[in-house]
Amino acid sequence: MKIVIPDDYQDCVRTLDVFRKLEGQDVTIHNDTLTDLDALAERFRDAEALVLIRERTPITAELLARLPNLRVISQTGGGAAHVDMDACRRQGVTVMAGTGSPHAAAELTWGLVMAAMRHIPQEFENLKAGRWQRTLGTGLKGRTLGIFGYGKIGQLMARYGQAFGMNVLVWGREGTRARAAEAGLDVAGSKEALFERSDVLSLHLRLNAETRGIVTAEDLARMKPTALLVNTSRAPLIEAGALEAALRAGRPGQAAVDVFDEEPVTHHPLLELPNFLATPHLGYVEKDSYELYFGDAFDNLLAFAAGRPVTNLAE
Repeated sequence: MKIVIPDDYQDCVRTLDVFRKLEGQDVTIHNDTLTDLDALAERFRDAEALVLIRERTPITAELLARLPNLRVISQTGGGAAHVDMDACRRQGVTVMAGTGSPHAAAELTWGLVMAAMRHIPQEFENLKAGRWQRTLGTGLKGRTLGIFGYGKIGQLMARYGQAFGMNVLVWGREGTRARAAEAGLDVAGSKEALFERSDVLSLHLRLNAETRGIVTAEDLARMKPTALLVNTSRAPLIEAGALEAALRAGRPGQAAVDVFDEEPVTHHPLLELPNFLATPHLGYVEKDSYELYFGDAFDNLLAFAAGRPVTNLAE
């Protein structure tokens, strides 16, 4: 089977233990992301199968129409919102997804919290430049960790916060609030209260039509000038342009993110702000996660090739 794996930025897929599952297959790996339709169609022209790394390349109806050889898409992780399911159904393309793990993303999120609150990146740069102790960080004990969304990652974040002596405050849909209350956590009286009370506020929501832009400029303006906003979920959860304006206005005092509206990023106005910390969407980019994600994706692909029953998301 002719398999194409795009968007392997680190050229690491071939180094994974699970890559040996594809021995005997015709595998092509690309280490960059293309956005031009003609270039993508040319790159995928001969592919019978695509193994997609999360949401890095959208699979649109226009692209699918130019891929007559494509039979199957095997997605790493559990989500496939970037794939046009209706177009796959019309074209007879099977779409399969696997499982994921919340741990790598939660660990990265907590790393951003620590780095931002204690100004670790700035002090490292100061140290390299011969400047000693130039900032005054903020500790976490006794402060309030706000969690917007209490799924698997949000639950891990709550436990991390408790381990650091923080007061955990949760908000989300009715089911989210009920689960948090059952776990003995404080539930905010409203979304407004969550933003007003949090010293660190971390977003853990799925991006969909209901949550797109759910964090508004008004929400951010309610945050303390000493507060930190953390977003390792999806950039469009925040109203377009609102975060940059809020950071310039000083409410919240700083932000740390792992996600951007368009990726990969080479230039972005947020990167110029002194109260902004970012990583290049590293939440799930960790060896154990990759072994899990790609192991599932390759197993699904081989099951499809062998004619064994698979779950087709496009049905």
